[in-house]
Amino acid sequence: MADAAGRLAHLFDRYHPQVVVTYDANGFYGHPDHIQAHRITVAALELAPIPQKLYFPVIPQSEVEGSSSCCGPPTPSARARTKTPSTWTPDEQIAARVDCSDVVEAKFRALEAHASQTDNQFFLGLGLDLFKQVFSVESFVRAHDTTGAPVPEDDLFAGLRPR
Repeated sequence: MADAAGRLAHLFDRYHPQVVVTYDANGFYGHPDHIQAHRITVAALELAPIPQKLYFPVIPQSEVEGSSSCCGPPTPSARARTKTPSTWTPDEQIAARVDCSDVVEAKFRALEAHASQTDNQFFLGLGLDLFKQVFSVESFVRAHDTTGAPVPEDDLFAGLRPR
């Protein structure tokens, strides 16, 4: 992991990103690759504290509470994942909600391109119309910030763009 974090820190040094988005410590829903992406990114940020903001995509608790009516009852594996504390995030922790409706169909098509990964089956099973309804707005927890931008935000670059 240290080698990967060092390589990512080198990229931070080279490109000077202002904002970085990665998974939370639980990998969004417990996926091992996502957990490792989190670990590497956080370690790289410690080596090269160049990014001014770090965000984790999350699903707000308020969106989950009504989801069984639109998505059906959770499967056993989904129920097991919901027991992980970071799977659903209390609304008061949401720092940013970003309208992605103009690219939500492209997100769905990208998942279709990776249909062999069984993790995507739930999302693809929603169908495009329901997927658009559920994933047109992305929510984020802000894990690192040096800008002091007030929350809630609708732009991950808030506090970084000229006014």
